[in-house]
Amino acid sequence: MLEQRRTTNILLLIIAVPLVFYLLKILSFIFIPLFFSMFIALLFLPLMRWLGRRNVPKVVSIIIALLLVGVGLKLGIELIQLSSKQILANNAQFLIKAEVKMADLKIYLLDNFGIAVEQEHSLLGQFFQKENLGSTLGFLNSFLTSLLMTVFFVVLWLAESINVHKLLNSTLLKRKHTSVKTFMKIEKDLIKFIKVKVLVSALTGIFTGLMCVFFDVSFPIFWGLFAFAINFVQMVGSFISVIMLSIFAFVELDPTSTLFFFILSISLVQVTFGAILEPVFMGKSFSINIIAVLVMLMFWGFLWGIPGLIMAIPITVFIKIILEQFEGTKVIATLLSGNDNALN
Repeated sequence: MLEQRRTTNILLLIIAVPLVFYLLKILSFIFIPLFFSMFIALLFLPLMRWLGRRNVPKVVSIIIALLLVGVGLKLGIELIQLSSKQILANNAQFLIKAEVKMADLKIYLLDNFGIAVEQEHSLLGQFFQKENLGSTLGFLNSFLTSLLMTVFFVVLWLAESINVHKLLNSTLLKRKHTSVKTFMKIEKDLIKFIKVKVLVSALTGIFTGLMCVFFDVSFPIFWGLFAFAINFVQMVGSFISVIMLSIFAFVELDPTSTLFFFILSISLVQVTFGAILEPVFMGKSFSINIIAVLVMLMFWGFLWGIPGLIMAIPITVFIKIILEQFEGTKVIATLLSGNDNALN
């Protein structure tokens, strides 16, 4: 009888897991804002508690938290507008340089490797074709919808209309003490991760922009913002930032020692903050196996695209803490853990 029940449970699990992943995929327009809003709300929980101890009404506390989020968005928009003005003011000069470098590169490839590169349209025309404008408008529409849903869910989290503690207690853990302890662990680790990631990404963006200024590479504000944003994608973001900026610098700088030292400098910025300081700030108790990081990046990236890449590690931390609460799944939690702090 016990053996039959065990077989039935395994079969149900085999059926349920793909179904859950399928629902996560087709309902991504709900789950992505939901998870993003949870991480945002976690950052404001200590402030909400502090205001609550001073008898500030919850409605006022929520308004204060939303105002702080709005200020952050306002600063981000101002920086984006400033970088856009830089790009629009200098794009003609840059495009001329890019066309010359592309022509030289085609000649070099043809003479040395026999590779002929055909280019039917100008470099500027590649980016402003009619079919690309439609996709851009579609992206903006999707982004605004997700943003509004995220704000809505943030309000629900902060108002405790969605209560993780009660949800854990009524579904997975079934024990009040264990659910409280688990929720506190999740909250502590995720808040620590988000704070460290924002700090490290900000420092990476600032120093990347400063390197652009020092080596006279155009659009330092844009590249600083790009390095800040892409750094939230674990491991992969650092490589993308260095490669993209190196290609751009190839157009701006002559292929001499200056270009080499610029690439070396931005690589050192990524290594210093991502590979050295970030693991130190995170601490040994927060380590995740590098194989688990790569697998989760591929899985959540496939499931949700860029938002999945950004949230892969926080979601993994959440899953790891839950798995640690059950004897049967502690082995999986141990496999997810690592001693090398692979969180670059």
